Amino acid sequence: MDEQTKSIKEAALEEASRNKTAKKAARILLESNSGFIVPNASQKLLLLVELAKRNVVIYGKAFDILRVSGNVDLDDPLAIRGNLEKITFCEIKSSSRKLPEDFKGYFFALTGAELLVAQNLKQRFKFILVNIQSGAYLELSLQELLGRARGIYPTWSIMF
Repeated sequence: MDEQTKSIKEAALEEASRNKTAKKAARILLESNSGFIVPNASQKLLLLVELAKRNVVIYGKAFDILRVSGNVDLDDPLAIRGNLEKITFCEIKSSSRKLPEDFKGYFFALTGAELLVAQNLKQRFKFILVNIQSGAYLELSLQELLGRARGIYPTWSIMF
């Protein structure tokens, strides 16, 4: 097997593992009965359209899950328009490593899109750190996340 084929297979395995961990993390949040909802594609589109109408541009892939306070019909544009303040957009960062409850020592990537969305939505955007080993999770705003950071290492990920 040549090096390029080996690299592609390793990347595919890593991505499959990451997706499996992310799905477990989402399940933990959904089972917490804390108002988390995984929006489907049409619901995401309705949310993006409503935000765009308010001159708030976000990237649909920069959030995984929503936290909704109260009852909001995410299939109804008028319900979204009238209840947008009840919706918090969340990005899940998950780990299968054994970690302390405060997540000290946790290392993860933050994309440029996630950073921009967090800046645009301010307190309506949270990062949810999920330890799938223990089921513990931590909800942080961008400011809280950066305030706890012990190091920031900017990178660009490039795929051909």
